[in-house]
Amino acid sequence: MIKICIIGEIGSGKTFVANNFGYPVFNADHEVEKIYKKNKKIFLKLRNELPQYITKFPIDKNEIINAILNNRHNLRKIIKIVHKEVRKKLNVFLKNNKNKKIVVLDIPLLIENKLYNKKDLLIFVDSKKKDIDKKLKKRPKFNSKLLKIFRKIQLSPNYKKKKSHYIIKNTFTKKPVKNEIAKIINKIL
Repeated sequence: MIKICIIGEIGSGKTFVANNFGYPVFNADHEVEKIYKKNKKIFLKLRNELPQYITKFPIDKNEIINAILNNRHNLRKIIKIVHKEVRKKLNVFLKNNKNKKIVVLDIPLLIENKLYNKKDLLIFVDSKKKDIDKKLKKRPKFNSKLLKIFRKIQLSPNYKKKKSHYIIKNTFTKKPVKNEIAKIINKIL
C-alpha cells in the first residue's frame, strides 16, 4: 500500500486535493468532528482537563474555540487528548484499506505529530497567500486570532516543502489539480 500524505498550510486546499485522487481518504478534521459529536469518553477527558470551557455533550466547537482563544496552551491540552483518538481511527482506516493500492492521508498536523514514515509520499499543496486568506475569511467560524495560534504550532511551509516528494500548485480549480495528480500517480505506479 502506498500512503500519500497531503500537507500544506491551513486553507491551502489539502482536502480539495486529497479528494481528487480517487482513492480512499482519511480526513483527520472530519474524524475530529465525529469525535466531538459522538465520543463521550473524549468529552469527559476534555471536561476534566478544561472544566471552565468544556461543559456540554456533544462537544460544542465554540467551547473549544473559546478555550483556545482564552489560553493558547489549552490547544496543546486538547490536541493531546483528541489526537490519541485520531491515531486510533487512522489505524482502523489503514487496517480496513490494507488491500488498496493507494490511500490518501489528509492530516493537518501530520509532520508535527510524526504520523508518517519514510516510505510515505509527502505531497505539499502550494497555494498563493492571497488565495488562502480569501478562502479562510469565507469560513463560517473564521477568527484571525485563532488562525495565528494554529499557524504557530505548525512547522513552516518552507520546511514542509523541503520534506515533500512532490508539490501541487493549487489554484482552487479542479482541472489543473487533477492534471498534477495524474502526473504523480503515473510516476508512482
